[in-house]
Amino acid sequence: MSSSLMRTSPPLASPCSSSSPLPLRRHPFLLRSPAANLGSRRLLGESFWVPPARGPAGLRKKIPRVVLDGSPVLDSSPSYNRTSFEEVAALKLKLLNTVSGLNRGLAASEDDLRRADEAAKELEAAGGPVDLAGDLDKLQGRWKLVYSSAFSSRTLGGSRPGPPVGRLLPITLGQVFQRIDIVSKDFDNIVELQFGTPWPLPPAEATATLAHKFEVIGSSKIRITFEKTTVKATGNLSQLPPLELPRLPDSLRPPSNTGSGEFDVTYADDDLRITRGDREELRVFVVS
Repeated sequence: MSSSLMRTSPPLASPCSSSSPLPLRRHPFLLRSPAANLGSRRLLGESFWVPPARGPAGLRKKIPRVVLDGSPVLDSSPSYNRTSFEEVAALKLKLLNTVSGLNRGLAASEDDLRRADEAAKELEAAGGPVDLAGDLDKLQGRWKLVYSSAFSSRTLGGSRPGPPVGRLLPITLGQVFQRIDIVSKDFDNIVELQFGTPWPLPPAEATATLAHKFEVIGSSKIRITFEKTTVKATGNLSQLPPLELPRLPDSLRPPSNTGSGEFDVTYADDDLRITRGDREELRVFVVS
C-alpha cells in the first residue's frame, strides 16, 4: 500500500491548540458558546456543541452552560429575582408619599403608622442587607428627618412609653437634622426649637445640637455615645452666645441614662436612609 494511501486526515484542532482551528462555517455542528469569550478566560478541552437558540428569549436560558477553567460559567444576564433600579425608585417614592403631610409623624394616626411601616418594609426588602462596614460613605453628610414613628405618641421614645414632649416645657419642635462625619466619627442631632414666652414677647427660637460619637457594630448597627449639648439662640436672640451643657461624669449619671443608644440602618443609598431604633421607632431621612 502506498504512503499516500496510508496518509490520514489531520485531526480537528481544539480551540486551545496552537494550530488554527478549522473555520466554524465548515463545521456547523461545532458552535462556540458566547460564554467562552468572557474576559480573558479560554475554553478548556473540546469545543462544546450548543444548539441554535430558537423561540422566545426565555427559552434560550435553557442552553447548557460550558465549563471555563474547570468552573461553571455563571449567567452574565442579571437575575430576574433582583429588584431593578426602577422598582427601588418607585418604592422610595411610595414611602415618601406615604409619610408626606404627616408633619414628620406628629399628625400620624394608627393607620398612618401602619402604612408607613409597611412601605418602609417593602423598600428594606428590595434594597437588601445594609453593609456599612464595606460602604460607610452612605452615612456621610447632613440628613433631614422627614418621618419618625416616635412623634405620633408625643414622646421622646418609640412605641414604648417615654417622657411627653409638651409637658416638659412649652416647646414647639421644628426641623430635625443629623450631621454625620465618618472621619471624625461625629454624630450630631440638630433640633430647631421654639419656646413659648409671656405675651407680648415673641417666641424665643433656638437650635440645640446634641453631639455624639458613633461606631459601627457588625454590618448595619450604629452605637452612639453622648458627648454634650449646645444650645444656640436664633431669631431675635441670635446675638446671644451659645450655651454648652457638658456631659455628666459617668459616676454621676443614673443607670437608666447612660448617654448611649443603638439603632439599625435598614436601608441606605445616596439620598434616603431608614433606621429602626432600640425603642422600636422607625425613622426616615433624606439628604439635606
